[in-house]
Amino acid sequence: MNKVFSRAALSALPLIFASGANAASEGQPAPWQMNLQPAATPIAETIHSFHTLLLWIIGVITVFVLALLVWIVVRYNEKANPVPSKTTHNTMIEVVWTVVPVLILLVIAIPSFRLLKDQITIPKSDLTIKLTGKQWYWTFEYPKDAGGFSFDALMLSDEDRAKAVKAGGKAEDYPRLLAVDNEAVVPVNKVVRVQVTASDVIHAFAVQSFGVKIDAMPGRLNETWFKATKEGIYYGQCQELCGKDHAFMPLAIRVVSEEKYNAWLTEAKKKFASASDVGSRVADAAPAR
Repeated sequence: MNKVFSRAALSALPLIFASGANAASEGQPAPWQMNLQPAATPIAETIHSFHTLLLWIIGVITVFVLALLVWIVVRYNEKANPVPSKTTHNTMIEVVWTVVPVLILLVIAIPSFRLLKDQITIPKSDLTIKLTGKQWYWTFEYPKDAGGFSFDALMLSDEDRAKAVKAGGKAEDYPRLLAVDNEAVVPVNKVVRVQVTASDVIHAFAVQSFGVKIDAMPGRLNETWFKATKEGIYYGQCQELCGKDHAFMPLAIRVVSEEKYNAWLTEAKKKFASASDVGSRVADAAPAR
């Protein structure tokens, strides 16, 4: 495997990309967290809004059904209503319980379809990255016009994290089960197209703060995109059961300013570049159907 950043260099990363503890903590789950992770892309913000809409609809329906059940129990129990009603049909009630659910589903469907359209419609990209899922790590490939290099991202063990902290890093910069040896770096406020595939079994690329999730399948090239609007480091994980170490297959994407991204590219070309022409393997065509 192509180990790019050495373990000894890990402690230098927070110094190169100092973005603040608050920004770093946004892209990962927090203890006792009840809400979604903070949105870092327009798509994620739309997902959050849609989620809030659904919660209100579900809440109103739940309260209404509960009130209806309580009213029926109180009003129509045997003691309060010794002679049961013989009513078998009520046209108005049947019309209402047919029309109202249809209207509710329409209210849900319209923003849902709009969100799906925005997710699958990839705008003109500023950067394309190819991501290959493997058992049990990720390989990132940057195209020729961005340096033409690739690197593997493997989860840091507890021993590696301890060494990084001992070398001068901060513990919060190396979250357990999320920190990796090599982070992908992208510029802020730029459209990043991600081409996703796998070399062995089905994996799934997902970053909650970006609102992206797509399967990585052997022999198939799927595509998704994101436009991060906040600097920081955002963690993702494989979300398709892929074997015994499925739970230990995270990835990290660091969003930085254009200036810092260009500086990282200059350094990355020296450390990551290989003889093979990686850029030629990042297809510009649409994914296979």
